[in-house]
Parts: sequence; C-alpha cells; structure tokens
Amino acid sequence: MSADTRTYFFPDVISEMRQIIADFDGNEVFFAGMLNDDGIVCSVSDAAHGNDRSVPVQMDESRKCDVLIHNHPGGNLAPSQADIAVAENASENAQGFFIVNNDVSQVYVVVEPVKRKNLKQIDVQSAGEYLADGGPLSVMSENFEERGVQIELLQKIAAAFNRNGIGVFEAGTGVGKSYAYLIPALIWASQNQQRVIISTGTINLQQQLCEKDIPAAEKIVGTNVKFLLMKGRQNYVCRRRFEDAGAQRELFGEDTEIFDKLREWLQTTPSGSRSDLSFMPPDSVWSRINSESDACMGMRCPYHTDCFVMKVRKEALGANLIVVNHHLLFADIESRLHSGSYDDAAVLPPYRRVIFDEAHGIESAATSFFSETFNKFKVLKQMNQLYRKRRNSETGYLCTLAILSSNEEIAAEAYEMVSRIKSDIANLEVAALDLLQAEYTMRLCDKTARAFGPVITLSTTLAGSLGKFIALSREIMEGIADEDKEIPAFWESKVLLRRLEDVSVVLRDFSVWDEKRDLVFWIQKKMMSSESVRESGSPFFVTFTETPLDIAPLMNSGVFEPMESVVCTSATLKTGRDFSYWMKRTGISYADTERVQCGEFVSPFPYKKNMLFAVPNDAPLPDSAGFQAWIEAAVVKLIEAACGRTLVLFTSYDSLKSSYAAASRALKNSDYPLLCQGSDDNARLLELFRKDVPSVLFATDSFWQGVDVPGESLSQVIIVKLPFAVPNDPVFTARAESIESRGGSSFMELSLPEAVIKFRQGAGRLMRRGSDRGCVVVFDRRLYEKRYGSIFMSCIPECRRIYEPVEKIADAVSSFIFN
Repeated sequence: MSADTRTYFFPDVISEMRQIIADFDGNEVFFAGMLNDDGIVCSVSDAAHGNDRSVPVQMDESRKCDVLIHNHPGGNLAPSQADIAVAENASENAQGFFIVNNDVSQVYVVVEPVKRKNLKQIDVQSAGEYLADGGPLSVMSENFEERGVQIELLQKIAAAFNRNGIGVFEAGTGVGKSYAYLIPALIWASQNQQRVIISTGTINLQQQLCEKDIPAAEKIVGTNVKFLLMKGRQNYVCRRRFEDAGAQRELFGEDTEIFDKLREWLQTTPSGSRSDLSFMPPDSVWSRINSESDACMGMRCPYHTDCFVMKVRKEALGANLIVVNHHLLFADIESRLHSGSYDDAAVLPPYRRVIFDEAHGIESAATSFFSETFNKFKVLKQMNQLYRKRRNSETGYLCTLAILSSNEEIAAEAYEMVSRIKSDIANLEVAALDLLQAEYTMRLCDKTARAFGPVITLSTTLAGSLGKFIALSREIMEGIADEDKEIPAFWESKVLLRRLEDVSVVLRDFSVWDEKRDLVFWIQKKMMSSESVRESGSPFFVTFTETPLDIAPLMNSGVFEPMESVVCTSATLKTGRDFSYWMKRTGISYADTERVQCGEFVSPFPYKKNMLFAVPNDAPLPDSAGFQAWIEAAVVKLIEAACGRTLVLFTSYDSLKSSYAAASRALKNSDYPLLCQGSDDNARLLELFRKDVPSVLFATDSFWQGVDVPGESLSQVIIVKLPFAVPNDPVFTARAESIESRGGSSFMELSLPEAVIKFRQGAGRLMRRGSDRGCVVVFDRRLYEKRYGSIFMSCIPECRRIYEPVEKIADAVSSFIFN
C-alpha cells in the first residue's frame, strides 16, 4: 500500500527528485538516499538513469546510502520481480527500498530503512596524544622516546575509521605499528560497541598482540575491552570424537601412546587447543579427534555444554576485538560470500571493520586458502574409514550404518565400488607419473592439453566412481531412522563424504579446465616416505591442485566492498615508488579512489650508522656455470668474517643443500654451529639460532619473512640471489601468461614487483631493534649491472654501501661488526 511521501521525505528532497525525473523525460531514475536522525530522507543523489521500464542499480552508490529509491513512470508502485531482488539485497545490507511515482507524491515502502546508528568518531588529535611526549605512554615507559612517525600513522588509521575508508600504510621496522592501529581500534570498539577484527599472518604476532600489546594498549588508553584470539575449529579437540575414537583405541597402532597422553591432557586443559599441548601429535591422530563442522551434533551432542569450540564462540560474541590469522578470516569471508550475509555469525561473529597486519602476505594466504588439492593418500584414507575388506571381514562406518538402515541390501555393492575406486586411483597415478616423466610440476593449459588427455579421461572416470560410492553411502544414511542418527558413525561419515565430494569436484574441474579459465590446474610429483616406498614400490606420488588465477575480484567483493573500513599495514607493501602492484594484486584497485588513502612511514632506525650493504663485484652472474662454486667459497669467507651470526637466504633448496654441505666441510673445526632448514622443525631451528650467538642458519623460502632475531645472533644477512619466482611455478606462469595475453609485461607487472617485495622482506631480517648493527651482503651483481637493479636498490635505506671484491667485503664486514 502506498503512502504520502511527506511522511518519509523532506519537502526539498521531494522537489529535487521531481525535477530530476522531469529532466530525464519521466524515465526511471535510481536514487541513493540518506536518513536524518529521525529516519526521514534528508538528501538524495541520482546514481543511474534508465528508460520507461527499467534502470540499472549503481552498486557503488547503493553501498554508501541508507535507502534505495526509484520511480515507476506508469504510476503502478507494486514492486516487480527485479524490485524484489534489489529489496532483498538492500535488506541484507540493513538498507531500505522505496518506489515512488513520477511526481513523488506517493511512496511504496518495500523495505523499511534501518535508522543509522550515531557513531562517535575518534578525536584524531587526542588519539595521537596517547603516544606523545607527556601522554600516558611516556609516563608508563621508562625509556620513552616520542616517535612522530608513529603518531602520524595512528592518526591516519583513526581517520580511516572515521571516514569508512581503506588505508594502505607501509610502516618500516621500528615505527611501532601495533600501537598505531590498536589504539584507534580500542577507542572505536569501546565508544561505538562495534567489533574490530585484526588479521595477521603469523601465530607469533597473534600471541604478541594478545599477551602483550593489547593489554598494554588498554592501559595507555585507560579503557578495557573484551578481546580474544580465535583459531579455526580444527585447532580444538572434540570431546565426542575423542571418546568415540577411544572406543577403538587399538586402531591407533603405534600412536596408542600418543592417544593416551592426549587423554591425560584432556582432563586438565582449559581450552582444548592444540597449541596448549607440550608435544605435537601427528595429523593421523589429531584428525581423528579434532572438531569438524560436518561432525558437529550441535545441541544434540552429549558434550555440548563442555564443548571447547562453543565456549570460544560464545566468548567471541561478546568480544569487541578479535585477533585471527588470514586463513581463518578467509574461511569466514568464503562463508559470507556463499550466504550473502554480513550481519549474522558465520565462522566469526558479524563485523564491518578489519585491520590486516602483515598485509604483504594477503595474496599468498588467499591463494592458498582458496586452492583445492588432493592426492591418492587423501582419498584412500577417507575410503578406508568408510569401508574396508580384509579376507572375509568387512569393517568401516558404512558397515555400521547399513545394519541400521532400511536400505541395508544395497551395502552389498560397496565392495565392488571401492575396488573400482582403488583401481581408478592407481590408473590415474600411473598416467600422471608417465606424463610428468623427469618433470616435477606440469600445468594443464592449451600447450599441454593434448598430453594431459589420458589424465583428464581417468580423472573423469575416478570422479564418476567416487560419485556412485557417495550416492550409495547417502542412500544408506537416508534409510536410518532419526533416533539412530545420534551414533558416531553417522556423523563421522558426513565428514568423510564431504571430503570425498571435495575431491570429486576437483577431478571434474580438471576435465572441464578450459571452461574455468579463472583457475590454474596443475599436478606435482612429490617424494614418498621410506615406509610408503616399501609398500607401493614407487618413490613418488602425485598431487592434483586447482588455484585461483587472480584473487583480486574475490577480495574486493568479499572484503573491501562490504566492509566499512579496512586498514592494511606492513613493512613491505611498496615496489619502487608506489603501492600500485600490491593494490592491484589484492583487489584494492577496484575500490572507489576516494575511499583509499596510502602512506609511507619510514623506519626511525639509524641505518646510516648501523648498517652496511655490500655487493661483491667479482661474483659470477647467477646463470653462469661457476656461480654455485663461487657462492660456496664466499659464504664460508663471510661466516668467518662475522664469527658466525649469519642468516644465509637461498631461492633454491638444491643450492642451499650444496652450500650447507660445503660450509660444513670447510668449517668443521670452527666454533660456528651450522643449522640447515629441513633438518628440524622451523620453530626449533629459529630458537636454536636465536640462543646460540655464533650459529649460522642456511634457509630458504619461509625464512625470508617473519624471522625476528634481534641482537648479536643475527649480525649478517647473506642473500645469495635476487628472489625472482622460478619459471616452472605453475601459478606464477599462468599469471604471467594472463598479463602477456592482454598486452602487458609480465616481467615489469609481476616478476619484478614480486621479487622486490620478497627482497625487502629478506633484507629486513637484519635490523629488528634500534640498537641492532650488521651487514646485508647480496651475491647478485645484477643490482648494479641491470637497469631494474635500481628498483631493488631504491628499497635499501640510506646506509654505507660498497661494491668491491668479496675479499674486501669480508674485511669490511669484520671491521663493521667488531670495531
């Protein structure tokens, strides 16, 4: 039923809309309206113009307004199906939707608008004073020194909150970015009762925030908010699954002792979190007892009141500040993209404001999360839990379910189906290994499609076999009475079938790869464990993976478009002079330019006095035959010059192993303990390197970032080679080809900026505190001899630089560190 527009609109707004409609010959116009405190439309903007039957909805404008309005020229104000679709979307965004006639005298209210909550903005000037001389931090801190750059960063972040903006801020090491974003987040959350999510790339930073930085920031601001570190549910033990697994304790075999230790831990753990364990259980054990969404019985679970996941979720509903890792945030974003709702709880409680710390890793984290992969072991593991036959004995969850099902007779087909799946898996594995031959990775693309033919055919066959088995299992489960569905086998089967369905989807995607050009399809050969080799006779197995070609559109629609404010900060976001590469790769370039503000906040560390940067001018070029032998000798010279205390960063694991072996021989009688990535757990290696001052760590990819070793233990960083992506990386190659296909330069738009960011991360391992002192030595003289070298060099802070033979550099290193 229509109503008088004067009930809903200011008179001058009615006049303005009437004039605009007349100016466009009475055709349909789409308006974006804003409400005053009383819920009356006080202003409008005409966002789009159509004909006498329809008008496009302008999404950028619709996101910013309180109510969507458009006119029906014919005078019939009843909503059409298209109107209903727009209204549903408006409702999900807490917006109203009105239809008016052409003289704007009558209005049909399809969806009532929600009165906008009056948000209290952050006083930007006052917020900066918390960290200024004479402010609370200066009183609390014994060795306080005001950092103007930190205050400026804080104020920029506060402004991003106030204007619902997107902030892209590079903050060099030592700026103090944690306080710079925590203080605005605390102020906003406490005075507006709005939740803020802080997403980071590493567990170390998450723990530092929750154990140290947030409590300290609360003291600085003088307010307390409820904050929480949230982890994915797979990190928590499920009491029901644990007890069900305990009923079959003998199936754990050699891991029985570990299971018994877990039982003791379960009696006392307050959180049920895997990170609280004093030992690390293998995945084969943890995956049998951890929490899984598909296995969750909800209110029907006998352990519901003591459920660790439910406790965390209840806490989260009352938390103003939630700290997560990028992976968990993307799990929540994926759920919201599927449901279309940002106002209900998903993986996380509802939120509209996000801070990304360690934001340089967003693209990599999103690419990893939204990738799907499987191998034969993953499939066979799920199959064996559902059904297995040894001699004349049939066991597995399916056998248990069949006894309770009215469709029991069809379970007789399981043996033949499972045998067919195992045969299909074996055939696919052989075909994939035959295709790879001496290669370790191969991408499915136009050039390789013919060679992939047998693999694609067998992928389709295996998908069909899995589909039949899944359908059989579901039919058996559907025949079970509701009162019998409480048994563990029913819920465990749901988990296993969901995993098999995921595998089936990937297999079918491989068969229609040319219809899914937004994905990268590739296979990779990996080494088996010695035990698996004895069982299968082959030293290799194959993984099948599909990966998003470009995560930017997904990030825009899932994060930057629906969120009210997003702050991204890291020490390394720029490549050369600006942020364009990082913004393009992560989707910020899709956002309205008015929403985005960028800023660089330079490190206050005394690099000029405390850092030496050196490049040996006698090093062979990296692609020459003598390069490996040269670096093996040079690494030893420089380790001796620094008396150990060195992190050596490689781009190739083969080069790392060869250099480590050569250094071990040359330094066998020295006092410098040599550590090699891959010889132990990464965290333990890092702890040994940190504690043992003269030690040397040979490392590759994962150690280029996130390594925080202040003091003498890390006095020298050696970068063996500029970190350009290897040309056989299938995802990188696909992205490079995509750039070339549209006429761009993959080197300038992808290879170079990606390498620059990683180079900056590697060089940044040296100085972690203002008092640190040491050297960065890069063995790649392309820095001086190639035109693009200047882009890398522009990222090095002002410091002493030398381009001399390695012998002179070794002398300079020794003199710089010890004199």
